[in-house]
Amino acid sequence: MRICQCRFPDAAERGTAMRCIPAEPEFGDGQLAEKAVWEALKASLPEEAVLAHSVQVRDGRSEHEIDLLVLWPGVGMAAIEVKGGQISVDDAQWYQSDRNDKRKIQSPVAQSQGSQHAFKNWISGQIGSRLTSRFAYLVAFPYTKVPKTWNMAGCPRTLVLDQTDMQSAAELVRRAIEQEGGGATLLAAAFTERIVRQLSGTLETSGDHQDPAQDEYVQDHLTEGQAVLLRAARSLRRVQFTGGAGSGKTWLAVEKAKMLAKSGKRVGLFCYNKGLGQYLQDQVAPWRQGKPIFTGEFHDYARGLGVPDGAGQAYFDEEMPRQLKSLAATMDASLKLDAVVVDEAQDFAPLWWEALLACTKDPDTSEVFAFQDDHQDVYSRWTGSLGDSGHPAVGLVPIHIDDNLRNTRKIADTFKSFAGEHFTPRGSTGLPVRRVECATEDALDAAEDCVDALIEEGWSNNQIALLTTKARHPIHREFFETGTTADYWREFHANEREFYGHVLGFKGLERSVVVLCVNGFKEPKRAAEQLYVGLSRARSLLVVVGDTGLLTEAGGSELGRSLSRAQVWKPADVSR
Repeated sequence: MRICQCRFPDAAERGTAMRCIPAEPEFGDGQLAEKAVWEALKASLPEEAVLAHSVQVRDGRSEHEIDLLVLWPGVGMAAIEVKGGQISVDDAQWYQSDRNDKRKIQSPVAQSQGSQHAFKNWISGQIGSRLTSRFAYLVAFPYTKVPKTWNMAGCPRTLVLDQTDMQSAAELVRRAIEQEGGGATLLAAAFTERIVRQLSGTLETSGDHQDPAQDEYVQDHLTEGQAVLLRAARSLRRVQFTGGAGSGKTWLAVEKAKMLAKSGKRVGLFCYNKGLGQYLQDQVAPWRQGKPIFTGEFHDYARGLGVPDGAGQAYFDEEMPRQLKSLAATMDASLKLDAVVVDEAQDFAPLWWEALLACTKDPDTSEVFAFQDDHQDVYSRWTGSLGDSGHPAVGLVPIHIDDNLRNTRKIADTFKSFAGEHFTPRGSTGLPVRRVECATEDALDAAEDCVDALIEEGWSNNQIALLTTKARHPIHREFFETGTTADYWREFHANEREFYGHVLGFKGLERSVVVLCVNGFKEPKRAAEQLYVGLSRARSLLVVVGDTGLLTEAGGSELGRSLSRAQVWKPADVSR
C-alpha cells in the first residue's frame, strides 16, 4: 500500500492537500455507506490530517477492521465503524434494515471499540511506543437520522455521526476526540508520521527513517544468543564473566540462576542497587518452578536472615557482612546455598564476598558466578580482578564478553573509550546522538525541556529516562527525602511514565531513550565511570545535556571528539 497526495476539488480550492491511505480507495457495492462518510471527511478535514480506509488489524488470533481511521496531528485519533441502511436499537439489540428485510447485527459500537483496542495494541508493538494520544471510537450511520437526545450505555450521542452530521463530519469527529477520546496527550506530528509508515506498508532502506522498535528487537535477539556462553561453560563451577556495558551480563545472570535452580540447587541471585534488585525480582516472579531461594540486594538477604539493620556506609560495607558471616557459622546446612550468582559484581566489597561464601554449603567448592564490568567500578569498593590471589572469590575462570548488544552503534561510539580495547559494537547504526550545549547550572532545566520535546515528537513517556550525574531531579529527590524509594522503583518497573534518576542508581538498567543531564560531579575522580554508565543506558536514542568543557575534562578528549559529531539540538525551540 502506498501513500500519496490526494487532491480533491474542494481541497484544491483551499490550496491544500490531504493524505489518504490508499490514495483512491475502491469502494464495492456493499461499501457505499463507507464511501459517503469518506467523502464527507475528505471534504472537511484539514490538510495535516490523514484519512485511512479499511485498516486491517490482527490482535493475537483476533482479526479486526477499522472502516475509517482519522489521524489528526495536534488533536488525536478516531476509529469509525460505518453501517449503511436504516439502523435501529431495540432492547439493546441492534438491527440493520433495507428495502428487503430487517436483520440483527452485532453492536457497531462494540465493533468500533474492539477495533480501536486492537489497533492500539498492534501499533504499540510495531513502533515500540505505547500509544498515549487521545483516541476515540465512533459509529457512522450516513442513511439514518439519530435524535440529538438519543443516548445509550457506552455510546453517548457525541460518538455517533448520522445523516444530518455529514456536512460537519470533521468538526464532530474532533469534538468526539476531545470529549470522549481516551488518552492523555495530543497526537504529535512526528508520531503521526511513524504511524503512517506502518499503515502505508512503505519499505525504506535509507537511514533517514530508523525504526527503534526494530533495532531493539534485534538487540534482544542478539542478547538471547549469548546463552551459548552459558552452555559452553556449563561444566565450570566458578566463573567470572567480564564484559562491557550492554553486553547482556544481566540477562546471562538471570539465565544462569534459572538453569541452576531448575536443576534443584539452592541458588541466591544477588546485586547491590535497589533498582536492579527489583528488576531481577520481576524477571524471576513469573517462573512457575525452580526459583532462586533469594533474589535481590545483598543487604536485604542479610536482613532476611536476621542481621539487624544499621546506618552509615561503614556499617553496610563492613559491620553488616561481618555479622552475616558470623551468623552463617551457626546456620543449619539445609538453609545454606549451593550456588551464588552476582550481577554487577564489581559493586561488591570484599567483605560481602566473604559473607556470601560463608552462607554456601562449602565456601571452597560451592558454585560462584560473577557478572561484572571492570570499567564500572563507580563505588571504588575493590581494585583488580575478583580472582586475584588473596581475594575471597578465588579460583574464578575468566570468560570475556566483548560484544555490545544493547546499544545502537552511534550510542556505543560515545562511550567506547571507556569500555576497553576489545569492546565491539554489534547493533544497528541507529539514530544520531543528540547534543544539547548549556552551562552546568542550567543542565537540569534544559534536560526537562528535552523530555517535553521528545514526548512532543511522539516518544512515549514510558520510554524515557532522565539521569543526572550530581544533584537529583526534584521528583527523584522527593522520593528519597520522604523515604519512599520502594515506591520509586515500583513506579519505574511499572513502566507507565518517564523516569527521573541518578546514574549511580541506574546500573544494569536501560530505557529506549536516555537524557543524560551532566549537572556536575560530587567526586571528580569518579566522573569518568559515571559518564560511562550514563552514556550506555540508552537503547535507541541518547541525548547528552551539559557543558562541553566539563564533559571533555571528565571523560577525556576522545569523548569530546565523539560528542562533537553529535546532532546539535535545541529542545526549547521545538514548537509546541
